[in-house]
Amino acid sequence: MIQAIGLTSLSRRHQPPAVDDLTFEARPGRVTVLLGEPGSGKTAALRLMLRLDPGRGVALFRGRTLDRIPHPAREIGVLLGDVPGHPGRTARGHLRMLSAAAGVPAERADDVLEVVGLSGLADQRLGDFSLGMDRRLGLASALLGDPHTLVLDEPAGGLSPRETAWLHGLLRGYAAQGGAVLVTSRDPAEAARIADRVVTIDEGRLVADQEGTAFSGTRLRPRVAVQSPLANRLAHVLAEEADSADERLGGPPVEVVREGGSRLFVYGSSCAVIGETAYRHGILVHRLAEETVDTGPVAPLRRADGRGSDGTTDEAGEDGAPDGPAVPEAAARSGLRHRLPAPSPAWPLRYELRRATGVRTGWGVSGGALVVSVLASVLLARAGAAPASRLLTGWPLWLPLPPAAFAAGLLGALSFGQEFRYPALAPDQGTVPRRLGLLGAKLAVSAGTALLLALTALGLDAAALRTLFGATVPLLPGGWGAALVGWASLVLGCAWAGLLAAGLFRSTALGLVAVLAVPTLVVPVLGGALSRPEARSLIGLPERLRSAALVRWPSGLDQGIEAALRLMSQPIGWALALSLAGLLGAYVLTVIRGRPR
Repeated sequence: MIQAIGLTSLSRRHQPPAVDDLTFEARPGRVTVLLGEPGSGKTAALRLMLRLDPGRGVALFRGRTLDRIPHPAREIGVLLGDVPGHPGRTARGHLRMLSAAAGVPAERADDVLEVVGLSGLADQRLGDFSLGMDRRLGLASALLGDPHTLVLDEPAGGLSPRETAWLHGLLRGYAAQGGAVLVTSRDPAEAARIADRVVTIDEGRLVADQEGTAFSGTRLRPRVAVQSPLANRLAHVLAEEADSADERLGGPPVEVVREGGSRLFVYGSSCAVIGETAYRHGILVHRLAEETVDTGPVAPLRRADGRGSDGTTDEAGEDGAPDGPAVPEAAARSGLRHRLPAPSPAWPLRYELRRATGVRTGWGVSGGALVVSVLASVLLARAGAAPASRLLTGWPLWLPLPPAAFAAGLLGALSFGQEFRYPALAPDQGTVPRRLGLLGAKLAVSAGTALLLALTALGLDAAALRTLFGATVPLLPGGWGAALVGWASLVLGCAWAGLLAAGLFRSTALGLVAVLAVPTLVVPVLGGALSRPEARSLIGLPERLRSAALVRWPSGLDQGIEAALRLMSQPIGWALALSLAGLLGAYVLTVIRGRPR
């Protein structure tokens, strides 16, 4: 059950709020339609309910506010507009990624694809989907967590009559199983066709809250559509006879509406009366039809992939639509509602792994960085003026960062940047949920990717140099252990800097700018500060720590601390450490400030 109480959006400059003190209910087992013209505040009301926009009022889902629901995707299925998925991701890959975010098994993706009739198109990329397929995938995303409530914003917008009939059948089947369905619509006829209850709003305020039958009787009227080459004359005759009939009998008023050209609409009359009137006055009529609110049963589209519920290809009926069972029966048989296991604590890590590997962008960036690194190392060795550390990392002096570190920073920025560009987690408290668990998963995956990229770059560069130049190029620098740790730390620091900056500034480009700002802006400033004569040294810190320790530590730990201090004494080390500390602190602060109160 949904209870919206006093929803009010923030006032806009010199304009009234988009939603003003809106209160209504959507009960389980029923379809509730939020009806209004474009700009009436329907979408704004849904965004207020889902805590996507700031405002006043409260929305309760089975008696709890959204911030009190531990796993919103498992209790509330949401579809706001088109599916916010990466166009290069497949339908199955997109749903499996979302299943990890919702804490449900990956097999659930195939179940909901079967429910919405897309199992035959599971490996097709989202960029190739039509509008109807996109709507079906959006419903599959909303049903993924087996929610008790569906909140959909104009899901039938732009669909054909048969696709709309399929959608209505699925929603009716969901409500018949006890789910609460709240949809918005701008079409009164659609509201009367599907709704058990219609909530009408205008300019953000409640206008009417009616049962579906009462809405049909008060809001919609039957009419007769007439087409005639003498439409103006027929309208004049009908108006005169209606006035005389009103004076004699006092019956219901007859209203004639001219649409221009040869068409007109008559309210409060019938085809028989209009036909007899036209016959008596010798007026030719080309079309005469009664129009009602419901256009009658429409053969719904069963599946978008043309397959039957048993996996065979459907045979088309007379109207070209595939034959098959009714939508509610097919949905029930496919497992529209069933119990799901409890979510695992590892769901953020699974989500991030599927997000990072589901598109080609990351693979392309990594491959390109490795190729550039090998080419740069070969050119430096051919010139014969670079030290071994520059040769192995493919780092010319005129580049602020080596190719592998730059790619790691770009991949880190993409891990949050793609979230904001294609907000797959939009229904879950904001464009991207600012959770520390999700942040930890992104840090872990980006760290593994950065370290793998760093080691692969070293291996490929060394192999290329040894193959082309043999032993004439020295590849093992002195103190190789500390150099290796420093190289890995540089790549890892760039990856984390890009990730945190992109999450903080909501942009891949700004995340990459933050990565490039470390060597170009922060390092020169810190280098000047650390090179001053009065700058103090950390020499002797390992011995002082050993003497202050309560337990005896291994002797090898001293060498590790000394190596770490040598790395930190470099300006790039201080710059990365300070940048990461500042970005992490700012991100955690946004998490704390963004929590509902």
